[in-house]
Amino acid sequence: MINLELPDLPYSKDALAPYMSAETLELHHDKHHMAYVTNGNKFIKENNFNEGSIEEIVKNSYNNNAPVFNNVSQHLNHMHFWGVMKNNPNAKIPSELENKIKEDLGSVDSMKEAFINAGIGQFGSGWCWLVLNNNKLEITKTPNAENPIVHGHIPLLGCDVWEHSYYVDYRNRRPEYLKAFVDNLVNWEKVSEELSKNL
Repeated sequence: MINLELPDLPYSKDALAPYMSAETLELHHDKHHMAYVTNGNKFIKENNFNEGSIEEIVKNSYNNNAPVFNNVSQHLNHMHFWGVMKNNPNAKIPSELENKIKEDLGSVDSMKEAFINAGIGQFGSGWCWLVLNNNKLEITKTPNAENPIVHGHIPLLGCDVWEHSYYVDYRNRRPEYLKAFVDNLVNWEKVSEELSKNL
């Protein structure tokens, strides 16, 4: 039986400032993500989910078992989220990724704009994503805990637009948070590696 574990952050809690504060990371990682891990393990055990991977549990519980899905999918989402961030203002996007963005989405600027708009347009809680779908890049959004894998998409870059992700630093200014994220917090090398692995 899978046992979820809270991963350590790959950077110190103040490493993403001023774009994301240590206070936000402390609340978001240590409290919110930890709750998904704790509840996810409880519901996996209670429901006898014996799948071999977290991804399998997410796919098999989708539209099937809300308590398992919501917590395990949020665990998967957050592991992705911590991994695709670093303090990286005005970063150059690796050429393979940049060329693919231009080919599928027009330009880096139009990709960023579409990503921000997807996050703004997600009513209530959820995520916005850059995904690979049939070898093409797409911008999508998902409600609540949903991970793109339930739609057959490969997530390359996801941003959490639940209020707990930004309220400490940005209050209700979600557009400002999304712009800060896409311009200053993306580890584009990591996104490019994921693209290379899945093309």
